[in-house]
Amino acid sequence: QVQLVESGGGLVQAGGSLRLSCAASGSIFSIPTMAWYRQAPGKQRELVATITSGGVIHYTDSVKGRFTISRDNAKNTVYLQMNSLKPEDTGVYYCNADRVYFSDHDVNSYGLDYWGKGTLVTVSS
Repeated sequence: QVQLVESGGGLVQAGGSLRLSCAASGSIFSIPTMAWYRQAPGKQRELVATITSGGVIHYTDSVKGRFTISRDNAKNTVYLQMNSLKPEDTGVYYCNADRVYFSDHDVNSYGLDYWGKGTLVTVSS
């Protein structure tokens, strides 16, 4: 019903930049909050950043000042601009929508917890 597709990952040297995109498709009326998570090899998935439809933003401490999350509500797309990348930023980056509304007439018409398949970011030292 809802698909999230990430793009923009790749291999970059430490200090470099990448821009990730995640487009949500389907019968979507609104997505209150979109987020980026990442999972490094052998580690648990962790939250990187969140952004609400109203523009309220949260970052995990390790990326503050280096990463910028943004979104285009009309396109149901979220972005993650990653600058000054470090080897410890390496991992698979996942897009998440924790709640998606399908109708503006029925507040009970929604689905929960959608994930993209991930895009790999590798930062070499």
